[in-house]
This record gives sequence, C-alpha cells and structure tokens, in this order.
Amino acid sequence: MDSLKALFDHLKAQTPDFSKIEIQLGCDRLAVERQPVAAAAPAAAPAPVSAAPAVLSASPAPAEAAQAGKPVKSPIVGTFYAAPSPEAPPFVAVGAKVRAGQVLCIIEAMKMMNEIECESDGVISAVCVQNGDLVEYGQPLFMLAEG
Repeated sequence: MDSLKALFDHLKAQTPDFSKIEIQLGCDRLAVERQPVAAAAPAAAPAPVSAAPAVLSASPAPAEAAQAGKPVKSPIVGTFYAAPSPEAPPFVAVGAKVRAGQVLCIIEAMKMMNEIECESDGVISAVCVQNGDLVEYGQPLFMLAEG
C-alpha cells in the first residue's frame, strides 16, 4: 500500500491535475482514481479497484513472463463469447495447443458475430476474460505461449 501511495504522490507532484492511474500487466488490470474531498465531508472511501488483482512492478518475474507469453488482443469493441453457442464447449481453454487461423472466440459487435482467429501457433497460457464480458479494443483476451 505504501508503494501505491508513493507512486500516486510522485505522479501528483509531476502533474498537479493528476487524478487517475490505470496499470495493465498481461491479463491483470488495476485502476485507481483520486476523488476530491470536501472540507466538511468524512474520510473518503477507498477508490474503486477492478476485480482483477494486479502487481505493481516494472516487469513481471522472468518465470511469469515466459509462462504468460504474448497477448492475443481484441481487434474490436464488443461482447466476448468463448463458445459458438451457450451449450457448446469453449473454442479453447488453458493448455490448448492452437494453430494459426484457428478460431479462438467470437466477439459480437453491432449484432454481428466476428470470429477471432489465432495469428500464430502456440499454447493458450491464460484466458483473460469471461464469457459474456464486454471487451475493449486492444484488451488482452488470451495469453499465447510458444509451444
């Protein structure tokens, strides 16, 4: 917690109008926002933090980096679907070997179902989103390790 406060204080000193920081490492995301406090108001509640835990470090440990691989990012904004239908099994799971051109998931955008294909061969080392999640452009969907 002291590290987070020190980071926040440093950024505040560098940029006086600083009020929000968002950090993303692989599938983990942390967002912290500073709220203005009124003089008569009681102590402010803690800033909201996303559900995904995050580690505040410049880079992941070498073992974690090797396991995580490279992210497969969302090319569009939409709703993530892990399977072709609600009763079907997911296209891929952690540990699955995938080939270039293989469908990894579907993203629904503007009532169109867009199949997201793998760009290279590898092994799925992490699934970063859950079925039905709203995803943003550039958000990691999967982590793809060599293999």
